[in-house]
Amino acid sequence: MAGITLVGAQWGDEGKGKITDLIAYDMDYVVRFQGGNNAGHTVIHGDRVLKLHLIPSGIMYPHITPVIGNGCVIDPKVLLEEMDKLEADGLSTHRLLISCNAHVIMPYHRDLDGASERRLGSQEIGTTRRGIGPAYMDKASRMGIRIQDLTDEHIFRKKLEAALLEKNDILEKVYALPTYTVEQIAEEYLAYAERIKPHIEDTSLVINKALDGDQWVLFEGAQGTLLDLDHGTYPFVTSSSPTAGGACTGAGVGPKRIDRVLGIAKAYITRVGSGPFPTELSDETGELLTQVGGEYGTTTGRRRRCGWYDAVIVRYAVRVNGLTDLVITKLDVLSAVDTIKVCVAYEYEGHRYNELPAHQTAFHHAKPIYEELPGWKGEDITECRTFEELPKNARDYITYIEDLADVPVSIIAVGPSREQTIMRRWEARA
Repeated sequence: MAGITLVGAQWGDEGKGKITDLIAYDMDYVVRFQGGNNAGHTVIHGDRVLKLHLIPSGIMYPHITPVIGNGCVIDPKVLLEEMDKLEADGLSTHRLLISCNAHVIMPYHRDLDGASERRLGSQEIGTTRRGIGPAYMDKASRMGIRIQDLTDEHIFRKKLEAALLEKNDILEKVYALPTYTVEQIAEEYLAYAERIKPHIEDTSLVINKALDGDQWVLFEGAQGTLLDLDHGTYPFVTSSSPTAGGACTGAGVGPKRIDRVLGIAKAYITRVGSGPFPTELSDETGELLTQVGGEYGTTTGRRRRCGWYDAVIVRYAVRVNGLTDLVITKLDVLSAVDTIKVCVAYEYEGHRYNELPAHQTAFHHAKPIYEELPGWKGEDITECRTFEELPKNARDYITYIEDLADVPVSIIAVGPSREQTIMRRWEARA
């Protein structure tokens, strides 16, 4: 067997879609194990650009079975729209499997998400307002509706009726928003169920049987380590677990099933939404990275905040994920700058932090301690296909990152397409 988990080592948007697509060709299954349509992966292959939100990367390969695991929350309308778009582009979705235990995003979840953010005002978390958080809240409070419930009209109506007793009160009395009837939602969602039904499976069983049969399974995370509900910069986090441990709970496999954990990190760092960001650049360099790197969200189109590479954060990601490999993306973007800075530690109230501070106050007010490295400005590295072809300063930068993380950099992306990649310590499946 070969179970490989791929996670973001920063705040998300690290380029996981490209890397998933890159190594997915050698896989038999690609499993999305958490999150919903609040995440997006952009995959570029030749002239084709895919913007995926729920369906796992690797969908373009007909031999792969894409799986949406039980740890995900699913907006059926968005899922079907994405499936229809892929089919219109000539990509079949007939192999797609959906966990019967994944939870469903309901219309009131979207309403409550947006209303809550508006009410927080300047203290907003920065959610995508797509109902992700409220859906996970219902899951935790044991009043959620699962994909399997959609296939039994009696059970669905009964659970929906119970949910609306509470949700309508909140919508009307707290937020002065319109309420819903059971019939209003049932008519829409039962129609979705008819189309989704052929794809519903006990995906935990399917995945474990695949691993028993020596097949290769890639567990694909969305968002990033610093957005993890437990291990991220709470409360400016997502509502699920995009760390490697989330692959086990979100796909229904044991930890011994995971053989290798890849952490994806940009050669600099970005984040979307609110929250602390020690190395953020609010100057011309930050704007340059934004424009050269095309730093706008796949799902939301929101501008990403940019900063220098933060080795403290990646070191933390190595620890909480048990990373076996690092993948560095967008190295080519740094060809636009003269000198490169790397944050090696933080300073707060006269104390140096070589590891991520445990207390939120220290992290929120941390000042980065930088080391400067010479860049390779003006040198086009997008045609490099081996590590040795990179300029010396680029090689030194990668080696420096590697030493700080104490984890090998196995793959380096030097452009957006799958061909613009250096497979340094990664061998394809024999």
